[in-house]
Amino acid sequence: MSHWLIVGLGNPGERYYSTRHNIGRMIAEAFAETKRLQFKKGRGNWLESECTVKGEKVSLMLPETYMNNSGQAVGEFIRYYKIPTEHVIILVDEYNFPVGKMQLKQGGSDGGHNGTSSMMAHIGPAFWRFRFGIDKQFGPGEMADYVLAPFRQDEIEQRNKMIERGVKALILFLSGNPSRALQQINAEKEL
Repeated sequence: MSHWLIVGLGNPGERYYSTRHNIGRMIAEAFAETKRLQFKKGRGNWLESECTVKGEKVSLMLPETYMNNSGQAVGEFIRYYKIPTEHVIILVDEYNFPVGKMQLKQGGSDGGHNGTSSMMAHIGPAFWRFRFGIDKQFGPGEMADYVLAPFRQDEIEQRNKMIERGVKALILFLSGNPSRALQQINAEKEL
């Protein structure tokens, strides 16, 4: 049995809960809900939960550090539980995608995302990036305010569908069918 880790990137606390930057955290929480899991305080600066998917051990974690220091908590977590970097999947917002678009790939650059950059600094680049569109409706110098704002009312339905598809995609991926999951996610096929 291998051990996987799903990391819902975001900022802790009520103030940031429904912001665009927290879409990864929302998806991790939705995944936990479908498995009827409760998060508990971890041994470090994170919340954690655990389940199995088709015989695979799956840990979920929500770093309680702010987005820009996520890698610190994840590094501590994987060293303690001896999870290889190749078995880490981060759920992260992507402003270069429209709301609803998802992409899953292993390795690559940080794409200008501070959370991903922190992950690379602490655990190397071999983890999986599962990116979720938050759109790019901001001008020069407005990015921080934009990602820390909630989704607009007219985006909520699309956001909720993306959360639902994200959870289904994770389950398909972890059920021993990563290539099929990748194909369906990246070709935007129905899951």
